[in-house]
Amino acid sequence: MTETFTSDHERFIGQTLYSSDDEKVGKIGQVFLDDETDRPEFLTVNTGLFGMNESFVPAADADVTGDGVRVPFTKDQIKDAPNVDVDGGHLDQSEERRLYEHYGLTYSERTSDSGLPAGDGTYTGEGTGTAGTAGTTGTFTGEGHDTSGPNTDEAMTRSEERLDVGTTQEESGRVRLRKYVTTEQETVTVPVKKERAVLETEPITDANRDEALSGPAISEEEHEVVLQEERPVVGKTAEPVERVRLGTETVTDEETVTEEVRKEHIETEGDIDDRRGTR
Repeated sequence: MTETFTSDHERFIGQTLYSSDDEKVGKIGQVFLDDETDRPEFLTVNTGLFGMNESFVPAADADVTGDGVRVPFTKDQIKDAPNVDVDGGHLDQSEERRLYEHYGLTYSERTSDSGLPAGDGTYTGEGTGTAGTAGTTGTFTGEGHDTSGPNTDEAMTRSEERLDVGTTQEESGRVRLRKYVTTEQETVTVPVKKERAVLETEPITDANRDEALSGPAISEEEHEVVLQEERPVVGKTAEPVERVRLGTETVTDEETVTEEVRKEHIETEGDIDDRRGTR
């Protein structure tokens, strides 16, 4: 069995390999063909920490889907597959036997039409195969061996893809609360009191006569009065006025997604009374 990089089998290379329990195993790196039939017999997949190990997986029932390739073996089976020596990109029969025994497949040195060793095709996991194939779930003789092929009953199953749309949460941005200082001018009107001198006269009466005549009859004098006034005094006091905090709220918008889906169609040929309902 020889390693190949031909375009006919490039659909496997680089694809993600999934196990029977739908676990992601790793990326497919190489495809090994049967020497006689030139059909894929083994795929290699990178496993282990950082994909440093390479495990061999039988390609008999590798199913290529939209998101990768699925095989009927568990992830532990694949990771625990025996290490084999690949001499010049070729597996000898002893290495093939070890791999088939590990995966519970019966090995024969005689090849079959499928490119796999001939035998009873018994797979120790779920399901059995037919003679001439390496057994996995179902049979592989002839074409159309799925639920719509000639190897099933007279009915044909029509399938179609549907969109499974969900949501995922991701960071869209960040908001920061920052406080800074600005300077503004404020004008305030403050009432102030001022004293001013007032000149008053009063007539001489019996009540004030003694005070009025207590000095010389004629003389020169000065009299002084001190005037008082208020002036504005400005001071500053810092006081809290409000508290501000960051919060979040959830709003709901609608977004439209568009994706291609595949649908199977069934048509008839010949003189047939089509009794299907229209859908």
